[in-house]
Amino acid sequence: MASAAGNGAGAAALMVAASILALAAGGSAQLQYGFYRGKCNGTDVEAVVQSIVRARFARENPIVAYLLRMQFHECAVNGCDGGLLIDGPGTEKTAPPNLSVKGYDVIAAIKAELERRCPGVVSCSDIQILATRDAVALAGGASYSVRTGRRDRRRSLASDVKLPSPEFTAAQTVAYFGGLGLSAFDSALLLGAHTVGATRCSAIKSSRLYKYGGRPGATDPGMDPSYAFLYKNNVCPNVPSSDNNVVFLDDQWSALKVDNHYYKNLQKKRGVLACDQNLYKDGSTSSIVDLLAKDNGLFTSLFPKALVKLSEVKVLTGTQGEVRKVCNRFN
Repeated sequence: MASAAGNGAGAAALMVAASILALAAGGSAQLQYGFYRGKCNGTDVEAVVQSIVRARFARENPIVAYLLRMQFHECAVNGCDGGLLIDGPGTEKTAPPNLSVKGYDVIAAIKAELERRCPGVVSCSDIQILATRDAVALAGGASYSVRTGRRDRRRSLASDVKLPSPEFTAAQTVAYFGGLGLSAFDSALLLGAHTVGATRCSAIKSSRLYKYGGRPGATDPGMDPSYAFLYKNNVCPNVPSSDNNVVFLDDQWSALKVDNHYYKNLQKKRGVLACDQNLYKDGSTSSIVDLLAKDNGLFTSLFPKALVKLSEVKVLTGTQGEVRKVCNRFN
């Protein structure tokens, strides 16, 4: 009889195969590779995006974390439609989970350059997806192709923003992504974006360090005691002034590299957010973590596939929506 570990590995391998097949079958039929070819007065649209992202990455390599987070906060709310980019009271940008989203300026810079070359052609939602793709490759991830042809939606409401909690169990995380048409394997891959992410001490002080389970002074027993000690005595002491201190979601030496070290940390009980560590606490997803922790090549090859699936959630195409003149307001 096969061991439980063997069964888990086999199940994870099957999920890999299923995820790849789902990718091949999914997506919007109206999106196309090279959609803008020949539509921008001789300009290679994707080369322009790549050039601006590369220049920004050279000055500020955390841009990869900003753009990955932006893509998730964008595409998880009404699809990848540019709604997060809109300024003004009551827009998606003003919802509490989005107040710390960064990277809007690089999207605006790309849009301005493309408007100069071919006005009214390239959508803001496509720019977001292309920019994220290029940043991932610059940060050590795999290069990958994306389909374009998205249009921008004329809707942006803070009340629409319902994003997953940092306290989610693995089952809640998988259910959330399932609502977007993504699998459990996709869920684990997309949380792997935390390989380049960061949070603030306020996100873990009450929930994991000082009031676990609502008990004053309790620390999450699911956290490596040496890491808990480090956070409590250096990074996140139990004083209000530490709330905004930065906590990397991966070890600092790996915090700006797209790699599988995030999963190795989960195996060591060193996940920072509860939703991260819960991937390894839950038997339904722990085998996926083991598989991705074991093989960096597998993660770097599959992570873009999950990003592509996310980028094709509920897109507008054809004559739907609009192509904005500037990304932070409707035409």
